[in-house]
Amino acid sequence: MAAKGMRKGEISRKTRETDIKLQLNIDGSGQARIATGVGFMDHMLTLFAVHGFFDLTITAQGDTQVDDHHTVEDLGICLGQAMKQAVGNMAGMSRYGFSYVPMDEALVRVCVDFANRPFLQYNVTLADHKVGSFDTALAKEFLRAFVLHCGATLHVDQLHGENTHHIIEAAFKALGRAVSIAVSPDPRVRGALSSKGLL
Repeated sequence: MAAKGMRKGEISRKTRETDIKLQLNIDGSGQARIATGVGFMDHMLTLFAVHGFFDLTITAQGDTQVDDHHTVEDLGICLGQAMKQAVGNMAGMSRYGFSYVPMDEALVRVCVDFANRPFLQYNVTLADHKVGSFDTALAKEFLRAFVLHCGATLHVDQLHGENTHHIIEAAFKALGRAVSIAVSPDPRVRGALSSKGLL
């Protein structure tokens, strides 16, 4: 594993629908500079960075005149690819992480395993289809793209909650904390943490 402060990922992705530049330092201090053109995602990604102690810089332009889908999905792709770059071969890494985060009446649990086995289990029930102009179904699309491109198994479980904004916010805070734990160095780990010797 690279020395602390050196685990970084940088992705540029330009398609006919989006143009995204993303820089990630997983050994950061929670500095977020995010401008995606989708205000709710700016807020959620800032929470992910702050509560995970990641330094995250994103600029994005997308065809939001159509809707936010392409931008949000491609943000998940780019963050997943950057995370995969940053963790490298996962040597010396804790691998597993989990977090329970409350947000007023909402409580969300996130569990993650960096195992090169991408899978999303998303047990979240949202009363509202929109938060402001944001289509709340896109939270799941973002997470699906993220796990597919970073190779993580991710379980997101809503244990309590009524307010849609609170539920999604708790999920992104918990995601940041769970991922932070999973990517943290563990001095007991030699190579990748696996009985097979390889992830």
